[in-house]
Amino acid sequence: MKLSIIISTYNAEEWLHKVLLGYSIQTENDFEIIVADDGSTHKTKSVIEQFQHKFEHPIIHVWHEDKGFRKCIILNQAIQKSNTDYLLFTDGDCIPRKDFVANHLKHKEIGYFLSGGYFKLQMSISKSISDEEIINQNCFKISWLKKQGLKINFKVTKLTNNKTIAAFMNWITPTKRSWNGHNSSGYKSDILAINGFNELLAYGGEDREMGERLFNNGLLSKQIRYSAICVHLDHARNYVNPEKIKFNLSVRKFNKKNNITWISTGIVKS
Repeated sequence: MKLSIIISTYNAEEWLHKVLLGYSIQTENDFEIIVADDGSTHKTKSVIEQFQHKFEHPIIHVWHEDKGFRKCIILNQAIQKSNTDYLLFTDGDCIPRKDFVANHLKHKEIGYFLSGGYFKLQMSISKSISDEEIINQNCFKISWLKKQGLKINFKVTKLTNNKTIAAFMNWITPTKRSWNGHNSSGYKSDILAINGFNELLAYGGEDREMGERLFNNGLLSKQIRYSAICVHLDHARNYVNPEKIKFNLSVRKFNKKNNITWISTGIVKS
């Protein structure tokens, strides 16, 4: 297999169905999917079972009990279950365009991780995306999205299908080449070298914290937000806690100041 796709999810089986369908029609299909499940009910397991026959390799379902937002812990467990040397991380609310995986493979390079983004949709449009619209790729077409009520602005350039424009936009965008949990990839060995995600952190920059330690360990990153395209389905964020976000920021500030790479609260506990 060429890579492992790690998809985080929590009680969003309707969205996960759309996302798995998106991966089932990729132009590149030599990959495994690992669903990193932060404590969902049996409904998520049922969705995964429905898609098992649609992929070349079995979907791996990594689950733990629901004890609040523990995404970093379940992601570390998913990393340990992966069977390839290259890992692509995304979320169960991000539908990939059919060339999404191919573009990650195209741009991967030793010494780098890849930094992608998403195109955010409002709830009404998220709900209107049927299986058919994913299969025929309408949900990535500006004309179709406009008919569903999308207000057109400069951000629609993130849906470009023109490789020349995509390369130019990747080059000029001021957006930081950070590790974004909804659309980033890197070599497993690089992630293991810094001991994976920091399990002390809850929601709020927890993905970027790992990327910052990758930078501290000598890695560079590439911007692919206009090449590896996915649309983000809307949802509530009941898990947002200002105090925990403040704590995450303090950890990130400390790590940057002290050039921290390895943490003792990651995959290997010490």
